[in-house]
Amino acid sequence: MKLDSGRAECEFHHRSAAVVLRVGSDPSHCLGTVFRLDLQSPNFAGISGDGLAIGSGRIRIKKAFRPTMLGDAFFSRIYEIINKPEFRIIMAGYCRDAIEPTEIVWPTHKMLNRAGRYRVSFMLIHNDHAWRHHGGPPPTLTTLQALIGSSARQTAAFVATLKAARFVTVEADPDDARLKCLRAASPLVAEIGRSGRLFVAAMDRLADRQPALAGALAEPERLGELVYRSARHVLRHGMLTEPFPRILALTNRDCGYPLLVAVAGAQYAASVPDAPAATPLSLRVLADRLRVSRAHVGNLLQEAEAAGWFRTAGRSLTYFDPSLLEEFELWAACQMIFYDDLASDICAERPGQEAVRA
Repeated sequence: MKLDSGRAECEFHHRSAAVVLRVGSDPSHCLGTVFRLDLQSPNFAGISGDGLAIGSGRIRIKKAFRPTMLGDAFFSRIYEIINKPEFRIIMAGYCRDAIEPTEIVWPTHKMLNRAGRYRVSFMLIHNDHAWRHHGGPPPTLTTLQALIGSSARQTAAFVATLKAARFVTVEADPDDARLKCLRAASPLVAEIGRSGRLFVAAMDRLADRQPALAGALAEPERLGELVYRSARHVLRHGMLTEPFPRILALTNRDCGYPLLVAVAGAQYAASVPDAPAATPLSLRVLADRLRVSRAHVGNLLQEAEAAGWFRTAGRSLTYFDPSLLEEFELWAACQMIFYDDLASDICAERPGQEAVRA
C-alpha cells in the first residue's frame, strides 16, 4: 500500500477492517494533508481515493476504501454489535468455547490451526459439497491441488494425513469409477466449521435468539454447507483475515490463533465483570490444551512480546495491546455477521432443497 502526497512518501499497512490505517513512520509533519492511496490487497482490489491524516499515526479512510465485499450496511452492523454493552462478555464466552478440548484423539489444533493446512481442509469440504449439492466437478485430489494453487506435493501429503486420521474418505465417482473423490468426514466438517458455528452461537446470545441458530448447525450437512458458502465467498473476494494483519500473522503459525483466543480470554476475565474464568497461560497448560510442545508455545509468546502485542508471566496475562484487542473485536464482529447471515439463509431453506447427490 503506497502513499503519494506530493510532499512526503511513506509506506502504510492496514491495521484492521475498522477503516483506519496506521502509518509505518512518524507522519506528524503531514497531518491534515490529503493523501492518495492505492490498496492492492485482494479485498481492496482496484480501490483508491483520498484519505485525510487526522492524528498521529492514524489515517481515517473514507467509504471508498472499505473492502469490496463489505458495504455500508455491513459496517453499520459491525459497530452496532460492538457498541452493545454485553458484547465483551459474549466475546469472553467465545474465547472460552473456542479453545475447549475436542474429543478427537488426533492433535487437531496443530493439524488444522495453521492457515495453509486449514485452507486445504476448508477447500476440500467446499469441493465435496459443490459436487454433491451444487453440480460442481468431482472432488478429486487433482481438483483440490488446482484450487489451492500452492505445492501440489504438500497438498497431497496433507490429504494423506487427513486420510490416516479418518478425516477424509475416498469413494469412486458413480459416473466414472476411475475418478477417486475426496469425501470430508463429519469430524473434519465439525472441526473446520467449529469457528463459524461459535460465531453464530455468539450472535444467538447477543440477540437472545430462541431457538438458537447455532443448534441447527450441529447437523453435519448444514455445517458443511456453511463451510462451502464461506469458501465460495473466499474464492471470489479473498481470505477474510487479510484486512486484519496481526490476526493473519498469527493464523500463519501453528496454533497461533487459538493462543490469541486464550490470551484475549484472559484479558476479558481480568477486565469484564462476570466474564468466564480464563485458561491459565502457563506453558504446560497451553501446550496441553493446544496439543503442541511447550517450546512452541514459548516461542509464540516470546514473538508476541517482542512485537508488543501481549505479555505473560507465569500463569497470568500482564499486558495486552489495546489496539490488538480492537482488531480482534472488529475481526470477531465481522465473523459474527458474516457467518450468521450464511447460517440464516441455510436454515431458512427446505431440508434437502439443495441436494443433488446422495
